[in-house]
Amino acid sequence: MSMYRNAVWLVKGLQEYTKSGYEAAAKHFTPGDLDVKVSGRSFVITGANSGIGKRAALEIANRGGTVHMVCRNKERAEAAKNEIIDQSKNQNVHVHIVDMSSALQVWKFAQNFSQENSVNVLINNAGCMVNQRELTDEGLEKNFATNALGKEKISSWRWSF
Repeated sequence: MSMYRNAVWLVKGLQEYTKSGYEAAAKHFTPGDLDVKVSGRSFVITGANSGIGKRAALEIANRGGTVHMVCRNKERAEAAKNEIIDQSKNQNVHVHIVDMSSALQVWKFAQNFSQENSVNVLINNAGCMVNQRELTDEGLEKNFATNALGKEKISSWRWSF
C-alpha cells in the first residue's frame, strides 16, 4: 500500500509542485476570479498580525469584509490593525488577543465570540515552530498545542454561520 501512496504522491508532486506544474496551472488562472466583494461577511483569521494572515486580513478588508484578527501579541496586533485600516479604509477590523497554544483561551474566545458574533469564514493560519522543547501552562508541548490542538479546538467549535 505504501508503494501506491508514494507513487501517487510522486505524480501529484510532479503535477503541482514543479515549475512545469505551476506553468500548466497558470494557463487556467483568471485574475477576474479574485475580484470578489465580501461586504456583510465576517472573517476570523488566526495569526493575522504578520505574514500570510496579515495579507489575508488586508485583502478581505480591501474587499469590504469584517475582519476579526486573532493574535497572541497585543502590540503587534494593534500595529497590524492600524496598518490594515490605513491601507484599506475599512474600519471593520477588530483585534482579539488569544494564545492559540492555550486550549482554555481558545475555548473561552470561541464561546464568547460566538455569543455576540456570527462567522462566515474561519482562516486558521496561526502556527509556531519553537526549536527548544517548551511547555504551555497546561503542560503541553508548545508546537503541538498551537499547531494541532489550538487549530482543532477553534475549528471544531460550533460557530454560528
